[in-house]
Amino acid sequence: MPTPPAAADADAPASYEAAVAELDRLVQQMETGQLPLDQLIDSYRRSGELLAWCRERLQAVEQQVLLLDGERLDPWTPSP
Repeated sequence: MPTPPAAADADAPASYEAAVAELDRLVQQMETGQLPLDQLIDSYRRSGELLAWCRERLQAVEQQVLLLDGERLDPWTPSP
């Protein structure tokens, strides 16, 4: 029987792009200086959670690329 998702998983973003969009929105709100203190603290906490989630996703993708490239990660250079 599968285990139910943790409470933190309920707040997980739907995608990396959704996380970045939410993080951008939170930062813009915090930069205005118009948020009440409680909301500012909540936004700061949520921003930290989103940042950690994004870093974990990027590390997971990097590991997948390493596996696909035979444990060698070359620097990415854009095509001309």
